[in-house]
Amino acid sequence: MGDWIQQLQDGVRHGTDFIQEAWQELKKVHWPTRKETYAATLVVIVVVLLISAYLALVDLALTKAIQAVIG
Repeated sequence: MGDWIQQLQDGVRHGTDFIQEAWQELKKVHWPTRKETYAATLVVIVVVLLISAYLALVDLALTKAIQAVIG
């Protein structure tokens, strides 16, 4: 009968340990500043635009090539 109580206590202890360790790890994280976040976001947007333009050109070229072969 006391076995389930011990298992429950162990579970609560493990859960508490996990939360404490996770909080300690979160304290070690370097959180970016607002300026760093804006700069990284701008880089992502520019790269996405460049890649999408490249893929659009490749798609257009392949479409024209296939149309020339078929028609």
